[in-house]
Amino acid sequence: MQEIAQIRKLSLWIFFIPLGAINLCLFISQNPEFLDNTFFSVDMIGRSGFSIPYIDGSLSISRASRTFPQYLIFKPSMILTAFFLYYYWKNNNNLVNNYYSTKINYKFKTFGILSAIFLAIHSIFLGIKFDIQIYKLFRRVILLLFIIFEIIAQGYLVYHFYKLREKLEKYINKKVLIMKLVLVAILALVALLSLPILVTKGNTHFKHALEWNYFVGVILFYLFSRLFWKRTT
Repeated sequence: MQEIAQIRKLSLWIFFIPLGAINLCLFISQNPEFLDNTFFSVDMIGRSGFSIPYIDGSLSISRASRTFPQYLIFKPSMILTAFFLYYYWKNNNNLVNNYYSTKINYKFKTFGILSAIFLAIHSIFLGIKFDIQIYKLFRRVILLLFIIFEIIAQGYLVYHFYKLREKLEKYINKKVLIMKLVLVAILALVALLSLPILVTKGNTHFKHALEWNYFVGVILFYLFSRLFWKRTT
């Protein structure tokens, strides 16, 4: 089926583009000397010593990505990812409609496209400075809405595929379906358990480490999507 082939392709792009972008920004942040005395000299704010932020939370994704030249990588990558997300959720909606014999926009499509929009907005405004408190709040809310809508969309989509698992049997890997269920459940649980810490001051290193790992967890869903669908002809 055409939708399955498109979903398999999109899933890989959605996983590898943002994963590569944040880690390339991290590499540049930790090795700025490679770009010294060039047009792409790294901004002082965007420089850091060697660390593994996934473990020690030494810096945030924002700090590693929001200054020049890292934002030249981060912003286009995230906007491109948002573009692919739109088509990912659109194709999944078409696929589910085919099996339910319906013609509606399911909730996962609505939440998925909204998450893509908020990802693009967050990427555009990252690094732009306005010395007003409401702007800082705006950026946090946009990022939070991206995460919330993304997890809701993933949850709804897995729910529908679980209902359709018998009809889809020859096209899917049922073990990966269970993996997707477990992943979404873990992401939702971690978000709920971490909320009291995230809304209070302090625990900066924990928040940064959580940010890196949680982002990878969110996009891991799309790698599972590639493995979920069997190759079609």
